[in-house]
Amino acid sequence: MANVTVVKLAGISRMERDALLQRSSADLTSFFDTVRPIIAAVRDEGDAALARYGAALDGAVGLRADALKASAAEFDAAFATLDPELTETIRWAIDNIRSFHEEQLPDPMFLKEIRPGAFAGDRFTPLRSAALYVPRGKGSFPSVTMMTSVPAVLAGVKDLAIFTPPTPDGRVDAATLVAAKLAGVETVYKVGGAQAVAAAAYGTATVGRAVKIMGPGSPYVVAAKRLLADVIDPGLPAGPSECIIFADSTAHGGLAALDLLIEAEHGPDSCAWLVTTSQTVVEQALDALPAHWAQMTPQRRGFSQTVLTGRFGGIILAPSLAAAYDFINDYAPEHLEILSTRPFEHLGELTEPAEVLLGPHTPVSVANFCLGPNNVLPTSAGARSHGPLSVMDFMKRSSIGYVTAKGWPDMSKAARKLAEYEGFSSHANAVGPMRTPYLGQGD
Repeated sequence: MANVTVVKLAGISRMERDALLQRSSADLTSFFDTVRPIIAAVRDEGDAALARYGAALDGAVGLRADALKASAAEFDAAFATLDPELTETIRWAIDNIRSFHEEQLPDPMFLKEIRPGAFAGDRFTPLRSAALYVPRGKGSFPSVTMMTSVPAVLAGVKDLAIFTPPTPDGRVDAATLVAAKLAGVETVYKVGGAQAVAAAAYGTATVGRAVKIMGPGSPYVVAAKRLLADVIDPGLPAGPSECIIFADSTAHGGLAALDLLIEAEHGPDSCAWLVTTSQTVVEQALDALPAHWAQMTPQRRGFSQTVLTGRFGGIILAPSLAAAYDFINDYAPEHLEILSTRPFEHLGELTEPAEVLLGPHTPVSVANFCLGPNNVLPTSAGARSHGPLSVMDFMKRSSIGYVTAKGWPDMSKAARKLAEYEGFSSHANAVGPMRTPYLGQGD
């Protein structure tokens, strides 16, 4: 059996504990060096650079600069060729995702009377445009298409486009096209990687510029987002997959091991830890892993074994529940599963994960594909200050103020007093006697 990493929290140094909190993609220096010339080429050459990188980096040798956008015929072919049962599964999942995200929609505007005659509030409006990134490097992800498209459509973004790497024959994965259409997005570009981020940021003859780009990606995508953050809003930090499976003494280690492999199979750059206070759970998990690996495809088995035998995954034995809670909160994982017969007893102590899944019937698989909550989640401890992708990621909030003649005397008096103290004469003049001749008698 592969030599799975097992760490006992008790007795390790602060430096060793800090190392456990690191992610595989923490240092993006080398990726920045690779990405900078790609960004420059797309900015300067546009569609020609996108086609060239599609051939060089994605193997889409036949991709043409004048065929970067999926055609209506390609959408039709996707519906015609995709397994009808899969199409209906996608439709069913989209219904669940839409039902969940509809509850996030805010009232378009509210006003509160702060003082008699003085009102303040917020207004929510959709972004004018957004790019949705759907990765394809280690597989096809119609689930990400659903999770990014549904909230964007619900938010009311008019100019929406999906960016996804082309297949070797220069097409788009059929399930991705079907999911896009069913979710309400009909613009799909055969462009991935750093070049997709650059295209969305700068625009090309084919690709329109976007205000924001959302969706998970490789370290190259993450690096491009950071380098272009002053050109396009990079959204929440969503990089390689990561999870923690927390199993208390009531859980079976074999089940914990089964779920540990869910995110570990995404790729060798994933992070996946089983955290438990039970030596029995540790032993059960180690005993179960060979049989679980035997049921995986060779590629995915290889990915997960790389993760669980390296520095960014394995099994952590905590000396107490308090120590386990502290480690999980410090890690702030993208996904957290709580395997316990009493999961809600632990929930209150675990405040930092981006997503918390409770009990043995709620594995990450269910949440990733069809439960409803979004599977685009902050990684690399981004959960400390970011939540999952939501409708609100595709909207902006504006403040609204309205002072009537009734509210004016008190508001102007207070504003003038503060303006004079801070030394702003025009601020003070605008709420003083100089304004009086310009004001009418009504509201």
